[in-house]
Amino acid sequence: MTARGVFYVHSAPPALSPHIEWAAAGVVGVPVSLEWADQPAAPGTLRAELHWEGRPGTAAGITSALRNWKLLRFEVTEDPTPGCDGVRYSFTPSLGVFTGIIGANGDIMIPEDRLRAVMANAAVGKTTLEHELDRLLGTPWDNELEPFRRAGDGAPVRWLHAAV
Repeated sequence: MTARGVFYVHSAPPALSPHIEWAAAGVVGVPVSLEWADQPAAPGTLRAELHWEGRPGTAAGITSALRNWKLLRFEVTEDPTPGCDGVRYSFTPSLGVFTGIIGANGDIMIPEDRLRAVMANAAVGKTTLEHELDRLLGTPWDNELEPFRRAGDGAPVRWLHAAV
């Protein structure tokens, strides 16, 4: 079975670009060569985008390989496949990793146990329901990444097909 998705590097220091390519190649199993462009939202950094095909779980693998690299901002998506939901991972240095299960219509699907935990914490005053729902929907990550996403409009697109 083949999964498809997109790997967006929203900002990275130029010195990390070959290391990001090596890390992604280690996950997808074929050489990765990204087309790097200046990131206007963070002068002195680069951005890149890669459309990929590979095994289900590839997006999680790429995220795991890069999640401790504190100078990056990135997102990895994976479209749904039979028996697997779609997923989006977002990473920022200040927030860490966000994981969202994506439904067929593109909405974020929040599991029941996570909703129950949020309601319980809000009921005892540990947090507010609004704050926690925003986090479950990825709003803080979207707010931080949006300027970087907009700066990438019109960027070139590359496809990578991994051996499955």
